[in-house]
Amino acid sequence: MASETSPAAPTAPGAVRIQRALLSVSDKRGIVDFARGLAELGVEIVSTGGTAAALQEAGLDVRAIDDFTGFPEIMDGRVKTLHPRLYAGLLAVRSNAEHLAQADEQQIEFVDLVCVNLYPFERTAARRGVSEAEVIENIDIGGPTMLRAAAKNHAFAAVVVKPESYDAVLEELRDAGGTLSMPTRESLAAEAFAYTARYDTAIARWFAEKNEDFPPLFIRAFEKVVDLPYGENPHQRGAFYAQVGTRMNVLSQVKQHHGKQISYNNILDLDSARALVREYEVPACAIVKHNNPCGAALGASAQEAYERAFACDPMSAYGGVIALNRRVDRATAQRLHEQFIEVLIAPGYDDDALEVLTQKQNIRILEDQERRLPVLGEPEIRQVTGGLLVQDRDSGRDERDGMEVVTARRPSEDEWSDLLFAWRVSRHVKSNAIVLARGLATVGIGAGQMSRVDSVRLSVEKAQVPDLKGAALASDAFFPFADGPELAIRAGVTAVIQPGGSVRDAEVVAAADEAGVAMVFTKRRHFRH
Repeated sequence: MASETSPAAPTAPGAVRIQRALLSVSDKRGIVDFARGLAELGVEIVSTGGTAAALQEAGLDVRAIDDFTGFPEIMDGRVKTLHPRLYAGLLAVRSNAEHLAQADEQQIEFVDLVCVNLYPFERTAARRGVSEAEVIENIDIGGPTMLRAAAKNHAFAAVVVKPESYDAVLEELRDAGGTLSMPTRESLAAEAFAYTARYDTAIARWFAEKNEDFPPLFIRAFEKVVDLPYGENPHQRGAFYAQVGTRMNVLSQVKQHHGKQISYNNILDLDSARALVREYEVPACAIVKHNNPCGAALGASAQEAYERAFACDPMSAYGGVIALNRRVDRATAQRLHEQFIEVLIAPGYDDDALEVLTQKQNIRILEDQERRLPVLGEPEIRQVTGGLLVQDRDSGRDERDGMEVVTARRPSEDEWSDLLFAWRVSRHVKSNAIVLARGLATVGIGAGQMSRVDSVRLSVEKAQVPDLKGAALASDAFFPFADGPELAIRAGVTAVIQPGGSVRDAEVVAAADEAGVAMVFTKRRHFRH
């Protein structure tokens, strides 16, 4: 049965004339206009279920899928496109005489374009309270099969998966006399395979992680959000990808008011700074440089929190990333304007505050409109050569009730406040981490040293105050010797918090007791490599 849509003579791959299109979409944005554009070009529209109803309601002529296949839609629509007449029409190699003969023998009609997007599995699975049966019902079978068939045979067919592609496809069809070029079809096929890969990844992950946090196959998909100016260094290329299916990411709901495009290093520091201020309900500020806080503080207002955080290490704060968890007013903006800032992020800005801040051309001013929190159970992933390291996030808050005072002197209530503040900050500092705090503000931070006593020495040397009398010290892991605490005690520290667990704990506690210093064991360490 040779016809225009089932040619008797072999056709070489090239510009494919679109004469018949099958449309079956869950996301119906723009589908009526796309179908109307195809119909105006003389394309026959074949459609299924709800898509066919929407097109017919818009006054378009639609051929039902059961008329095309000769088989009814059954089982609540679970079976409607799974038929050899459709897949022969999609998969026939039209340059192959034997394929054409078989198509003619079986009265196969070719399908030149498939426009399909899939049941909303990701959105359904992410809904609170959704039943397992509903999730499974949103696993699309026919849709991915059609997409893969058309994409595989892109030498003779076209496949469209995104509403955002409709206008460009129609434009090319109009400009090229109803044909789509091979480069266009190949690009659309690549989109389709990426789309089905993402879909299958979401399904496989849902099954794998139903009962196991660390399944045998660790499956994730990531999609590009933005190309970055460069990577960590100018000679390295860079891009930011967001994990598919996550509730939020570091740039989600972030509005940029001013400044240059955000960079690779900016994003790393921004993530660290936001994580730190997210720890607190009261006004808080974190200043991050090279992925380490160089100042963090609480205050009665955003301005006070910033000023106290900046006072910790003004030199290192130069060119840092600053995060606030309160709206910025003009007075706070004026204080911020005095410094060189790479990135500033806050939940909002008064208009007159932006007038002050935007006087500097390059400062990146970001507004954090994200009110969602990261999923607590989402693991932390780090790439290593040829693989991934996966672990639980270090997100649990250590409560005072679970800690042990191991010295004769107990901390005062003010010391307890500073100890808990410093301990929480230490979780965000690269190991070996030492944090000195007083009055709910950091006064010295020692980060990333190979020796813990060197981290203590660095934190004391970095302190901008005349003396450290009454300061609290937090260490992210135990002290292997008494020399670290002794160095801090000589500088004026009166309270220490650390995990404990060293074979020399007794010596370390004895040194604290001898100096009349209070020491608390948390029984949990917070390495951050």
